[in-house]
Amino acid sequence: MSRTKFIFAGVLIVAAVVYLIVSNTGSTARYFLTIEELQAMGGRAVGRNLTVSGAVLGDTIVYDPGIPRLTFTIVHVPGDPKEVERAGGLAAVLHAAVNNPNAPRLEVVYNGVKPDLLKHESQAIIRGQLGEDGRFYADELLLKCPTRYQEEVPEQAGGAP
Repeated sequence: MSRTKFIFAGVLIVAAVVYLIVSNTGSTARYFLTIEELQAMGGRAVGRNLTVSGAVLGDTIVYDPGIPRLTFTIVHVPGDPKEVERAGGLAAVLHAAVNNPNAPRLEVVYNGVKPDLLKHESQAIIRGQLGEDGRFYADELLLKCPTRYQEEVPEQAGGAP
């Protein structure tokens, strides 16, 4: 009888751990999206934890060191590494994106110190939430300068929900 109690207690503990993992994973999951995919989500994207990638438009970078707050615009780049490779590599894709006036754009707001790698035609990978005002409020900012790193756009962590 005591063995049955231990087995029952073990099953309850395992069930509780599985429940906690499943419930927390859903609320903190982040998706890697292109700007086009983000815009296609419409209102469903507002307030969700997301990761978005794009090419930095250098002339839109505004930094206020007193707050510190950084705002800038990113331009759509393809999320498929094969497409990036066919287009001539990451540097070529970023250059083409910032020179395309019709490419989808996204304004980013980041509260933090301006990173040294934030420059024209660098790749920004931002994590945060889309606000109701259409601006992306980033709580994490990762940058890749194509002249310094000759890697491709990272593969998507998951498809658009």
